[in-house]
Amino acid sequence: MERGKMAEAESLETAAEHERILREIESTDTACIGPTLRSVYDGEEHGRFMEKLETRIRNHDREIEKMCNFHYQGFVDSITELLKVRGEAQKLKNQVTDTNRKLQHEGKELVIAMEELKQCRLQQRNISATVDKLMLCLPVLEMYSKLRDQMKTKRHYPALKTLEHLEHTYLPQVSHYRFCKVMVDNIPKLREEIKDVSMSDLKDFLESIRKHSDKIGETAMKQVPGAQDLVDFSPVYRCLHIYSVLGARETFENYYRKQRRKQARLVLQPPSNMHETLDGYRKYFNQIVGFFVVEDHILHTTQGLVNRAYIDELWEMALSKTIAALRTHSSYCSDPNLVLDLKNLIVLFADTLQVYGFPVNQLFDMLLEIRDQYSETLLKKWAGIFRNILDSDNYSPIPVTSEEVYKKVVGQFPFQDIELEKQSFPKKFPFSEFVPKVYNQIKEFIYACLKFSEDLHLSSTEVDDMIRKSTNLLLTRTLSNSLQNVIKRKNIGLTELVQIIINTTHLEKSCKYLEEFITNITNVLPETVHTTKLYGTTTFKDARHAAEEEIYTNLNQKIDQFLQLADYDWMTGDLGNKASDYLVDLIAFLRSTFAVFTHLPGKVAQTACMSACKHLATSLMQLLLEAEVRQLTLGALQQFNLDVRECEQFARSGPVPGFQEDTLQLAFIDLRQLLDLFIQWDWSTYLADYGQPNCKYLRVNPVTALTLLEKMKDTSRKNNMFAQFRKNERDKQKLIDTVAKQLRGLISSHHS
Repeated sequence: MERGKMAEAESLETAAEHERILREIESTDTACIGPTLRSVYDGEEHGRFMEKLETRIRNHDREIEKMCNFHYQGFVDSITELLKVRGEAQKLKNQVTDTNRKLQHEGKELVIAMEELKQCRLQQRNISATVDKLMLCLPVLEMYSKLRDQMKTKRHYPALKTLEHLEHTYLPQVSHYRFCKVMVDNIPKLREEIKDVSMSDLKDFLESIRKHSDKIGETAMKQVPGAQDLVDFSPVYRCLHIYSVLGARETFENYYRKQRRKQARLVLQPPSNMHETLDGYRKYFNQIVGFFVVEDHILHTTQGLVNRAYIDELWEMALSKTIAALRTHSSYCSDPNLVLDLKNLIVLFADTLQVYGFPVNQLFDMLLEIRDQYSETLLKKWAGIFRNILDSDNYSPIPVTSEEVYKKVVGQFPFQDIELEKQSFPKKFPFSEFVPKVYNQIKEFIYACLKFSEDLHLSSTEVDDMIRKSTNLLLTRTLSNSLQNVIKRKNIGLTELVQIIINTTHLEKSCKYLEEFITNITNVLPETVHTTKLYGTTTFKDARHAAEEEIYTNLNQKIDQFLQLADYDWMTGDLGNKASDYLVDLIAFLRSTFAVFTHLPGKVAQTACMSACKHLATSLMQLLLEAEVRQLTLGALQQFNLDVRECEQFARSGPVPGFQEDTLQLAFIDLRQLLDLFIQWDWSTYLADYGQPNCKYLRVNPVTALTLLEKMKDTSRKNNMFAQFRKNERDKQKLIDTVAKQLRGLISSHHS
C-alpha cells in the first residue's frame, strides 16, 4: 500500500514537472528551448510528456479554429476593400508615371546643372584639402630651403638647429608624403655633412693659428692683454656646439687636444740655428706664447674643451723642452751682448706667461744658470779688452801738461798725491795709461753684471753677491792671466816690468774704491753678513810678485849676456891695471837699470839689486872654476881681481838706496876672500884659522881653493918666468903640493 502511495506521489510530481516544461516551451524563445527539451529526454517519462504535448497542441488548434471562425467576415470585408484600393492605386500609379515623365523632361537641364554643381563642389573640396595640405608642407619646404641656405653660407650651427626643428617639429606633421620620406632619409647625410664641414673649418682654424702663433705671441709680449683678439675663435665654438648637439663632444675634444699636442711639439722644436741671432730666440718665444695664449682663451671661453689639467700637462712639457733648448743653444753663444738680450727676452717671455697664470719659477732658475754662462762670456770679452789695453800700453808714466788733463786722469782713476799736486806742469803720474783704463773696464764689467741681474726678482744681497763673485773671477782669473801673459812675454824689458809693478801697486790700492763702487750700486754694505769680499789685492800682489821675479830673472839673463862677452886670457903673465871692458859695460847697465827703479817699492829695488849682485858674483865664481879653464896664471887672477874690485865699487856706491853699510858688498865676499887668499898667498893663515868662527877666510871652501890651486899648479910647471929661477920654481911647486895636500886633508876630515 505504501508502494502504491509512493507511485502516486511520483506520478503527481512528474505531471507537475511536465506542466512546467510545457509552460516554459510556450513562453520561451525557440532558440533557447534546447535545454528545456533536453531535461525531458534526460528523464524517464518522455512518453507521457509526448502525450501531454499532443494533448496541448490539440487544445491550441481548437482555440485557433475558434478564433478564425470568429474573425472570418472581417477578413472577407478586408479583401473587398483591398480590391477597390488596387484599382485606385493603379490610377495613382499611372498619374505618378505621367507626372514623372513630365518631371524628367522638365528637370533634365536641372540635373545637368546639378551634376556640374556636384563636380564643382568636389573640386572645391579637393582644392581646399590641397591648400590645407600645402599649408602643412610649406613650412617644411621653407625650413629645408633655409637649411640649405645656411649650409651654403657656412652657418653650420644655425643649420644644425634648423635641422633639429625640421626633424622633430615639421616633418612628423607631413611624414606620409614621399618627399618627406626623402628628407627624412637625407637628414643623417646632412648631419654628417655639417660635421665634416665644421671639422674642415676647425682644421683651417688650427692651421691658421699654427702659422700665426708668432704674431699672437709677439703682440702678447708687447702689450699682453688683447692678443687673443687677433684670432677668430668662432670655428672652434661652432664645431664644439655642433659636435655637442650631435652627441660627439668627446670625439671633438679628443681630436682638438690631440692636434694641439702635435702643434705644441712642433712649436717647441727650436731651429738648429736659433742661437745665431736674437730674432731666432724671439720667434721661438713668440710661437710658444702664441700657443698658450690661444689655449688659455679656449680654457676660459669653452666649458671643458680643455681643462686645467690638460693645460698644466702641456705647460710642463713646454717648460722642460724650452729649458733644454735654451741650455743647449745658449751654450753656443759667445757674445755677452747677445746673452744679455736673450736674458731680457726670457724675462719678458716669463713675465708674459705669468700674466696668463703659468708658473715660471723654473725659467728664472734657468736664468741663474745662464747668468754663469753670461759671466763666462763677459770674462772672455774682457780678456780681449785687457789684452788690447796691455798690448797697446807704452809702459811709461802718464805725462800731463795742464790742469784739465790732470783732472781728467784723476776723474778716471782714484789717485791722490799731495806732492805731485804741488809740482808744476808738465809732470807725470807714476803709473801708465793701462791703470785708469783697466780700472774703468773693471767698472764697466760690474755694470755689465748688474744689467743681467735686473728684473730677475733677486734681493739686493743676491745681486751684490753675484757681482762680487763675478768681479773676483775677473780679477783673479782674467786680469791676472792677462798680466801674467804680459809679464812672461819673451821680449818684455826691465822698464816694462818696473812699470807693471808700479801699476799693480796703484791698482791694488784702488780695490777699496771698487768695493765702494759695488756698495753704491747694490746698497749692500761690505760688512753685511755673508758679503763676498773682493780678491783684487791678491791678484795685483801675485802679478807684482811675478813681475818682480821676472825682473830678477831678466836682470840675471842680461848679466849672463854680458858675461858671455868675457874673454879672459887665463895664461897671461901681464899684470893689468883696469877692469875688463865687458864688466865696465855691465856695471854701467846695472847703474842705468837701477836708476829706473826710483818709483818701485824700496824692498823690490833692494831685492833686485841684491839678486843681481849675487848672480853676478856666482857667475864670476863659476867662470873662474869652470872645467874648461884648466890652467890659469897669477896675472890672469890679478885681472880677475880688478874686475871683482869694480863690482865691489859698484856695490859700495849704493845703486839702490836703503842698504845698510856694506850689505850689498857681501854678495861678493866669497870671491873677495878667495882672491885675497891666492893673491896674498896667505895659506898659513887659512890653514891655521880654518874652522874658526872669526877666521879671515871664513867664506873660502877648501874644495874651491883646491880646484883653483890645481889650475895654478899646472901653470907653474910650464911658466917661463919660473924657468929662469929653477930653485924658486921648485920651492913654489913644493909649496903648492904641500898646500894641496893639506887642503885634501881638510876636505877629507870635513867629510868624515
